[in-house]
Amino acid sequence: MDIKQLNKSELQIMKYLWNLKKGFMKDIVEQFPEPKPAYTTISTLLSRMCNKNYIGFERLGRDKQYYPILRKSDYFSKQVNGMIQHFFNDSKAQFASFFTKNADLSVQELEELQDLLKQKIEEKKHK
Repeated sequence: MDIKQLNKSELQIMKYLWNLKKGFMKDIVEQFPEPKPAYTTISTLLSRMCNKNYIGFERLGRDKQYYPILRKSDYFSKQVNGMIQHFFNDSKAQFASFFTKNADLSVQELEELQDLLKQKIEEKKHK
């Protein structure tokens, strides 16, 4: 699946569906803060997102129960890799350096990152 950049409204709906796993239009609209968008607006967005294969639906009587096709991890990975390519000269090391310098991480978070890096290094060595 070719993953494109979701617009703000599409991303909001995807976030709600990723959390809900499955939901009817009313379930999705209920997730929005006040003032809630019109059902017609959400209906149009859901139709467009179905056409793009970001979400699917199962017909239950007259209603449609929507579910995400686009996985959150796939979308996030694509966005991060695009950011690394465009802003860090395709260097993951430059990105990691920027992230650790600018993210204001706690000692615990830095130690967790260190553990993850050690684990990844060991995995790579044994391949």
